[in-house]
Amino acid sequence: MKLKGSYFYTLRENAKDEDSTSGNLLVRSGMIKKTSAGVYMMLPLGLRVVNKIKQIIKEEMDASGAQELLMPSLISSEVYESCGRLEAFGNSMFHLKDRANHDMVLGPTHEELFTIAAASCVSSYKDLPFTLYQIADKFRDEARPRYGLIRVKEFIMKDAYSFDKDEDGLDISYQKMFNAYNNIFDRCKLSYKIVRADVGAMGGSLSEEYQAVTDIGEDTLVLCDTCKYASNMEVAEHTIIFDKEEEKNLELVETKNKESIEEVSEYLGITPDKTVKALLMNVKDELVVFFIRGDREFNESKACKLFDVTEINFANDDLIASSNATPGYTGPIDLNAKTVIDKEILQMKNFVVGANKEGYHYKNVNIKDIKYDEVADISCVLEGDVCPNCSGKLYFKKGIEVGNLFKLGTKYSTHLGLTYLDQENKEHPVVMGCYGIGIGRILAAVVEQHHDEFGMMLPMSISPYQVAIVVINTKDEVITGYANKLHDDLEDNGIEVLLDDREERPGVKFNDMDLIGIPIRITLGKGLANGEVEVKLRSEKESINIKTTEIIDYIKKKVKEETEK
Repeated sequence: MKLKGSYFYTLRENAKDEDSTSGNLLVRSGMIKKTSAGVYMMLPLGLRVVNKIKQIIKEEMDASGAQELLMPSLISSEVYESCGRLEAFGNSMFHLKDRANHDMVLGPTHEELFTIAAASCVSSYKDLPFTLYQIADKFRDEARPRYGLIRVKEFIMKDAYSFDKDEDGLDISYQKMFNAYNNIFDRCKLSYKIVRADVGAMGGSLSEEYQAVTDIGEDTLVLCDTCKYASNMEVAEHTIIFDKEEEKNLELVETKNKESIEEVSEYLGITPDKTVKALLMNVKDELVVFFIRGDREFNESKACKLFDVTEINFANDDLIASSNATPGYTGPIDLNAKTVIDKEILQMKNFVVGANKEGYHYKNVNIKDIKYDEVADISCVLEGDVCPNCSGKLYFKKGIEVGNLFKLGTKYSTHLGLTYLDQENKEHPVVMGCYGIGIGRILAAVVEQHHDEFGMMLPMSISPYQVAIVVINTKDEVITGYANKLHDDLEDNGIEVLLDDREERPGVKFNDMDLIGIPIRITLGKGLANGEVEVKLRSEKESINIKTTEIIDYIKKKVKEETEK
């Protein structure tokens, strides 16, 4: 491609309304342009990158035996009602009506439609297994779109679904997708972790996420410094250490105007991990008081799963007034409200809790002093906790979820009548798996991981062009003539080339090529008179001179090396 006469622009200044490095660089490089919060144009240069990511995904999905199809984005809401997911998605689903006043939605995900499609094909065990996939637009009405392409309202997603006769078959299909995903993210040059995750609205028995490790990531990854334990914070577990203290006698103490854990701990001369705090929450319009260790955070995801709800909110004054709970001084002794304690509290000794009386706490509390309705894991792990798999210590990293794998089981097939007859003519529901990849998120994550102060440093496998040719003096006919010939010769050898033949200053051209992240830059200047061109790798600081007689072979070799790394 030749830039002169083409659609190409870059911005010198940082984008004012982008809150991530990737969003800023993608906008500045003219790859994307925001049209409204969470909605972006994909411009020619950006689309080339997206199409390369798509091609990698298609190659690996096809190699796994999956077949591609395309589902509609405009879907009757009845489809989602059949599995109870209108409520599960809540306000994140776009709703509209057609001219016949039928309720329609823009598809946030396509489990139901894939299940319906599979039902057209499956009647016997002989029709299984198979896997279907698509690469299509999805829509979710995000409350807070942010971080460029990471959290948006419209996005391109690859979603695949496997259909098997039993769990053993699902294990095989799942492993094929697992291998394909590893290949995809390796080819895109992402640094990633595979972590256990919450199944959420998707349902099923197992979920694993592919998390690109970056500082901007929305998810907290819990990792072990000794073994390969990796989990999303939502489901991360910690080893509970048994407190070996001898139990002391319960004692009521005055703690006037001491409501927070920090204030109470300082006043009583103890550390926060010797306290238990209360969270007064509204669960299905009922007051539920959750108790966790004072230095830990409440894990809403675990609590939602415990009560089979999609969200839990703080209780209002009216709900709190239905009990003897006293904000700032609520404790589990003689509390007349539904009570859930974190399982860690079972092993604690001589801790401090609120006394349900303003200005008072109990100290030297032990589990025998408490009445509770339920025990569950409802807290978040802390850095330094003992790994649940070994004696190592847990530490945190931030991550961008770029892909996920779900063992859905029979949730959708049961609801939608997707069954098969076995060898004995007995009917069974089909066992399903679900596998998603966010295309835009891959692009954003790659930029977050591969950039410097000058711009993007895109891997050869997904860069818009593999080589940029920069012409220093466009008025020199010898140089421009050679530039056009070199451009054509490289293209004839299967190299993707961008020829910067604009009438701009050299510095502008160099800055633009660095900004858009082209891996190899060839500069044509005075050295051409001596039969040499200047070559600079985007990942290197220094350039080298290569003979014009050797440049084609050199570039072919470099492209091959970088692509196969």
